[in-house]
Amino acid sequence: MVPSWTAVGLALLALLMVAGALTPLACAVGALVEASYLLHGHGMDPRCVVFALLVTVALGLLGPGAFSVDAKLFGRRRIISHGD
Repeated sequence: MVPSWTAVGLALLALLMVAGALTPLACAVGALVEASYLLHGHGMDPRCVVFALLVTVALGLLGPGAFSVDAKLFGRRRIISHGD
């Protein structure tokens, strides 16, 4: 069972990720929390924790979307590849 203060912290991180606010920071903190759950056990299924960790890392690498708070604050970033 997750302590209530941890659940509140994870809910806040999830809210930041969903809103697209401070997405890289929220994903980094979330990945650290999930890695600590994986290392220390806490009675959770390791497969679920690994899946959640991979999803958090993928979201951190993808970054916020076009309609996120980060896109409104810092502008939309697009990478355009010049192929042959």
